[in-house]
Amino acid sequence: MDKIIKVGHRGASGYEPENTLLAFKKAIEIGADMIELDVRRCKSGELVVIHDETVNRTTNGKGEVSEKTLTELKGLEMEKGERIATLEEVLDFLDKKIKVNIELKDKDIAMQARAVIEQYIEENGWTYEDLLVSSFHHEELMQFKLADPEIRIGVLTEIVPPRFLKFAEEIKAYSVNVPINRIRIGFVEDAHKRGLKVFVYAANDSPEIKKAKEIGADYICSNFPDRI
Repeated sequence: MDKIIKVGHRGASGYEPENTLLAFKKAIEIGADMIELDVRRCKSGELVVIHDETVNRTTNGKGEVSEKTLTELKGLEMEKGERIATLEEVLDFLDKKIKVNIELKDKDIAMQARAVIEQYIEENGWTYEDLLVSSFHHEELMQFKLADPEIRIGVLTEIVPPRFLKFAEEIKAYSVNVPINRIRIGFVEDAHKRGLKVFVYAANDSPEIKKAKEIGADYICSNFPDRI
């Protein structure tokens, strides 16, 4: 069996504030192979790394990310004094030390994200193998794949519809990204027969991690990647 890839969910978010440079640094320190992060577009047009539609839960501010400029977002404080980072700031900080799964949270940001990725591949020494682009917005992934067939895409789902694996195969996805409570060994076997990697999220406790390993997941995403 190939090595299981240990993925830090929003960085090592069990230890440090999620989607922050501190969480990404911690993930590297404790041996993660990849980090997962979330990207949205703010009012002034930049791609920023934050999970929720609003800043309410993770910062000392209130309001929607899409209604705040980057300057306004930078003025907000997260736990431990961390600040919201742009996608470019995160890639600069990581500097190819770890692979990155970029989840597109908003619609209509595929081409902008692609431009950033292409820049880092062409100018900063990143490779297609270093990056995975995932989303619940499957049309975004299809745009990505049409524009750049080499990019690895991961089809995110919260449930597993009957034609899900067939769809992922048809759009030439690299992986299917499925919650730990929805996954079964038969699904994993079918995915592997279709040439798809299986990315399981978010397996945080011992029984979940054990299950993900036993059913043959290729990637295990966890708030505590050192437990994998």
